[in-house]
Amino acid sequence: MSAQCEVTAKAAGGAALGFFERWLTLWVFLAIAVGVALGQIFPGLFKAAGALEVAQVNLPVGVLIWVMIVPMLLKIDFHALHEVGRHWRGVGVTLFVNWAVKPFSMALLAWIFIRNVFAPYLPVAQLDSYIAGLIILAAAPCTAMVFVWSNLTRGEPHFTLTQVALNDAIMLLAFAPVVGLLLGLSAIVVPWNTLFLSVVMYIAIPVLIAQLWRGYLLKQGAAALSRTLAWLHPYSLSALLATLVLLFGFQGEAILKQPLVIAMLAVPILIQVYFNSGLAYWLNRRFGVAHCVAGPSALIGASNFFELAVATAISLFGFESGAALATVVGVLIEVPVMLSVVRIVNASQAWYERGAAKK
Repeated sequence: MSAQCEVTAKAAGGAALGFFERWLTLWVFLAIAVGVALGQIFPGLFKAAGALEVAQVNLPVGVLIWVMIVPMLLKIDFHALHEVGRHWRGVGVTLFVNWAVKPFSMALLAWIFIRNVFAPYLPVAQLDSYIAGLIILAAAPCTAMVFVWSNLTRGEPHFTLTQVALNDAIMLLAFAPVVGLLLGLSAIVVPWNTLFLSVVMYIAIPVLIAQLWRGYLLKQGAAALSRTLAWLHPYSLSALLATLVLLFGFQGEAILKQPLVIAMLAVPILIQVYFNSGLAYWLNRRFGVAHCVAGPSALIGASNFFELAVATAISLFGFESGAALATVVGVLIEVPVMLSVVRIVNASQAWYERGAAKK
């Protein structure tokens, strides 16, 4: 282990998944069950909630998404961008995987599995929508959970913070064009006005609010920021579950008719996670990057900002769309699949460092 990684390991030691994050898959399953049940019992209530829209933005979901996203963005220090040059090879690999590989590989996998392999078993009317949801999911690099995955691999914290801040800055400009391009290549009509509105509503405005709030809190000291983040945490998690209950209140009938849809949508997501994390990890090894940078690089390259993806899919295609359902499958498998990548990264450290040391 390099001296750099030794310092990092000490700094990150003891970090672990919180209770909610550790059991996120269970909570998502419960939210699915509650949402499906309530949707069958109170269909009128969910239709009324779905009708509360302004400029194609659903107000209940808009509020819930902001409650979810703002606390996550509050953790991001955009001043960390000056550290980009310190880990330029790791940053370059992650950017390449996040923006030049992941959205396009997901579009290809969606075409293979949704348009072809699984097409006979899926509702024909929703095929385009499923593909759109998978593309939206892959085009949004993860923001919050990456800090957890990085800590679990004893990742270099300055690299992780720099990379996340850089991805958030790029999302402001690249998310809409990448999604629009890939939807167009998939012959899916792109509602550009709604797509740009989603970027403004769910990226630009929350980033501005979070950074102004962060600056105000830091004037009172780092402890004030920590207290605020701890206070906001349960509200953010509750908003995520409430959004899923709403979503599955609308999706319930479709899921009851075809329960295997979720499993079929999970296949391309699983493949792209392992492919992209493996590619980032291998490229970092080839370039002689320290393991404490390669670990978080692989995890950032594979995980998704599913909160943004869910909000965008709902805005573009609606609660009852296959796109919304596809993005939620990403939430469902996030924790177990990313924990498996963490285990692979940690278990292969000796192999990694033998190769990286030769560069």
